[in-house]
Formats: sequence, structure tokens, C-alpha cells
Amino acid sequence: MIPLSHYLIVGALLFAISVVGIFLNRKNLVIILMAIELLLLAANMNFVAFSHYLGNLSGQVFVFFVLTVAAAEAAIGLAILIVLFRTRRSINVQDLDHLKG
Repeated sequence: MIPLSHYLIVGALLFAISVVGIFLNRKNLVIILMAIELLLLAANMNFVAFSHYLGNLSGQVFVFFVLTVAAAEAAIGLAILIVLFRTRRSINVQDLDHLKG
């Protein structure tokens, strides 16, 4: 049986990679969306690990809700990305400052 600390270390590494991906890559919107999804999956992995460790299913049920919200966020984010690419011909985040009102 794999101890809880291994799951938490992997979850922390995934979370750190996603945070670094968000801060280092400020140009490409697709990479930022992928880093946000990785961040949510790292948190979900910790929820499942704690749920299994404590013998309680509430963490696993919560993961289903988070995955539903993450799927909706990804769909809406990609839809906005497609509209921006059609109008601006670019997906650079720095080009989006022209959208300010």
C-alpha cells in the first residue's frame, strides 16, 4: 500500500508545476488554461488521497463536482479563445489589453 505522503508529494509537485506554468508563461492563453486545469487536478488528487486515507467518501464526491466545474471552465475558456483568435488573429495575453473599456 502506498502511504499518504507519496500522494501528497505528487499533488504538491503538480500544483507547483502548474503555478510555475502560470507565472512563467504569460503569453499563450492555451498554456495558461492547461496550467489551471493541472492545478485543479492536483487539488483533486489530494482530495482523493485524503478521502481514501480517512475512509470517507465525501472527498471523492467533491472531486466529481470540481471536475464538472473544471470541464465547464475549459469549454467556456476555449470558446472565448476561439472568438478572440477569430477577431484578433492572436492568442497572446498581451494583445488582450485592447479589450479594456
